[in-house]
Amino acid sequence: MHTVLVSCQGNSAKPNVTTLAWAMPTSMHPPLIAISIAPGRHSHTLIEETGEFIVNIPTLETLQAVYTCGSLSGRSFDKFKKCMLTPLPGKKVKAPAIRECIAHIECEVDDQITTGDHTIFVGKILDAYVDQGAWTDAGYDLKRTHHLFHLGGNNFAILNPKNYKA
Repeated sequence: MHTVLVSCQGNSAKPNVTTLAWAMPTSMHPPLIAISIAPGRHSHTLIEETGEFIVNIPTLETLQAVYTCGSLSGRSFDKFKKCMLTPLPGKKVKAPAIRECIAHIECEVDDQITTGDHTIFVGKILDAYVDQGAWTDAGYDLKRTHHLFHLGGNNFAILNPKNYKA
C-alpha cells in the first residue's frame, strides 16, 4: 500500500504526524481523498477537533521518519522534533505540511464514516502542490522520487521504474 504521512493539528495541541498506508482518492469532481485512522490514535482526535489534515507524500529518503511516526504516539512525543521533520505553514489549513515530503494535499473533512475499528475521514482537497522536479507531464518522476509502499510490519518497498512501462 502506498505510504503517506498525515499531518494535523488540534485546537490547542502541538502538530502531529501519523504514518498511514490506508489513503486513496475517492472522487475527481469534487476532488476528495479518504484516510483511515483508528479512533484511539492521537491524530484521530486532532482531525476531529479541527476538521483538517494534510496528506504528505514521503520518499525513501524519509523512511526512518516514516517508520518512527507510525511507531510512536504524538501524545508522548513531538514527532516533528523526534524525526527532524520541518513543519511548513499550510496554505489553506492550520496543520503544517512536511518540507521533507515531495507533495502535499491539504484537506478539510467532508465526511466521517465509522467502519469497524477505524474511521474513514473523507477530505475535500483545498490545495495540492508538488516539489519542483518531482512531477512530469506523465505524473511523478519515478526515476527521481522513490515512493514508499508498506508491505506489513516494518517492511517497505519502492518501485523500480525500469520494470514498469505502459
